[in-house]
Amino acid sequence: MEFRENKAIYLQIADYVCEHILLEKWKADEKVPSVREMAVELEVNPNTIMRTYELLQNQNIINNKRGIGFFVTERAIEQVKIFRKAHFMDHELPVLFRNIYFLNISFDELKSKYETFVNENFNA
Repeated sequence: MEFRENKAIYLQIADYVCEHILLEKWKADEKVPSVREMAVELEVNPNTIMRTYELLQNQNIINNKRGIGFFVTERAIEQVKIFRKAHFMDHELPVLFRNIYFLNISFDELKSKYETFVNENFNA
């Protein structure tokens, strides 16, 4: 995994875990990689993984079964969508709106681009 400089590493790892859950690579009640395993795989400090797992646990996306490890929660997909939607609305959408305003992009242009994007990426 290549990390970007503009976002904290633990948040990028949280995105990585969330994508695995949304893509159903990790399903409800499945064990996620241990802190050590994930740290080795992503070549980061185990404390960074622990910070990520604590964040995801606070969002009810994963839970810790003491002595066994971390597991995907039953409602993880729903919780991931809530978590990511809130982040998008609070942090990414204002930047997008600012660019739309400065570049004078119409909502019709956006709608057309969005429909093309969806058709090319999700309706293939």
